[in-house]
Amino acid sequence: MTTALLVIDAQQSFLQRESWTAASDPKVAATIARLVDHVRDRGDRVVWVLHTEPGSGTVFDPERGFVEFMDGLSPAEGEPVRTKTVHNAFTDTDLAEVLADWGVEEVTVCGVRTEQCCETTARVASDLGFKVTFAVDATATEPIGAPGSPAGRPLAEVLADPRTLLPEDIITRTVYALSGRFADVRTVAEIIG
Repeated sequence: MTTALLVIDAQQSFLQRESWTAASDPKVAATIARLVDHVRDRGDRVVWVLHTEPGSGTVFDPERGFVEFMDGLSPAEGEPVRTKTVHNAFTDTDLAEVLADWGVEEVTVCGVRTEQCCETTARVASDLGFKVTFAVDATATEPIGAPGSPAGRPLAEVLADPRTLLPEDIITRTVYALSGRFADVRTVAEIIG
């Protein structure tokens, strides 16, 4: 079976945000790099995806210079890089076609944010017929304020709010949502063997 690793949004943009200091794993790039090395050693494919919000003025606006891979991560020659403007890596890219051209039947998803672009990509991949592995510890996320909370609050205020969803709770929810439905949720150690 031909497989591919999808590295989703492991980019400098997140490191610019105060909330990244409270991320589930601020050094997730090292775990992703281990997985990338394993996949390359097996001779499988790697696809890199970056999230962009052109014209937004945010850290995801390419004009700001942060839509670059996290330190320690970089595509090898011949590994495609796709940019997206939506949550999943399929809707506004040619990712499905790239994978089909390679004969890929199984994808492994890793990157940032666990419950957002990574989970959404895993769900869409499953709906498209791919067998999906979700490399849970090769993903990271940040605290999420309660719906209706004021935007732009300082991190200390977000963390002090008892309604804030913390990274460990977000990851647990993603594991429950994906397991047995959309993906086989595994750790990098389990994947590497």
